[in-house]
Amino acid sequence: MLIFELKNNKVLYKVKLKNADEHVVLDADVYEWLTSDPYLVKIDFINNLRKHSSGCAFFQKTWKTSKNAYKTETIYLHKHIAEKFLKTTKTKSNRLVGAHNGNKLDCRLENLAYRSRATASRKRKTSSKTGYTGVYREGKRYRAVISVNSKAVHLGMFDTPEEAALAYNKKSKEAYGDEGKVNLIKK
Repeated sequence: MLIFELKNNKVLYKVKLKNADEHVVLDADVYEWLTSDPYLVKIDFINNLRKHSSGCAFFQKTWKTSKNAYKTETIYLHKHIAEKFLKTTKTKSNRLVGAHNGNKLDCRLENLAYRSRATASRKRKTSSKTGYTGVYREGKRYRAVISVNSKAVHLGMFDTPEEAALAYNKKSKEAYGDEGKVNLIKK
């Protein structure tokens, strides 16, 4: 199923994923390429996108080879788009594709970027029980910690997890600029 959306005078396409009640968002020129490239049309790429356990959209199909063996082909949508439209921004250190807004199903060109492994690591979802990166409960208070130059930096003890998360955010911006992780504060 395909949905058209006009946002800021720009046509966006929303393509329903095969295994989830979610959509991937695409720019018009990207959608045009995905639906007109001969190979992608042959494998019915656009209609066979699924959601990966990591949160991104991907295509996967197993083919029988001429030697009665099997070959599995996997294409990650965000990476495939970046290789076609953003290849000039790929560098030796910035080789992984990520989403600026953290939504791996938002495959608009303005949302995708090549980044370093270190940046990708900082941007991943937190495993902290508080729900905030760098924030840990200790007794009735919350400790904020960030890693800078491979060293843990203690930022202080706070009464609420939100206060600790704000301290983390401030230091992350100082140390890493736009490449740093910023917690979205709940409330």
